[in-house]
Amino acid sequence: MKHLAARTYVAVRSLTERLEQGLAELQRRPDRGDISITTVIIWVAAVTGALLIAGTIAIVIAKYNTNLNGI
Repeated sequence: MKHLAARTYVAVRSLTERLEQGLAELQRRPDRGDISITTVIIWVAAVTGALLIAGTIAIVIAKYNTNLNGI
């Protein structure tokens, strides 16, 4: 349990430091540019499409799993 606690502490500390660095950078350069709404829409559509395709493949494999055993 000691090792798990130590690894968890290191991970949390590292994430905290990264967040603090990001906030400091944001305060130093507030005009660094943001992601456009179009980019966000494209990424959401791409991820949704990928999940739908993966889900469809999983459903087909689950449905025909007994028929595919001999292949």
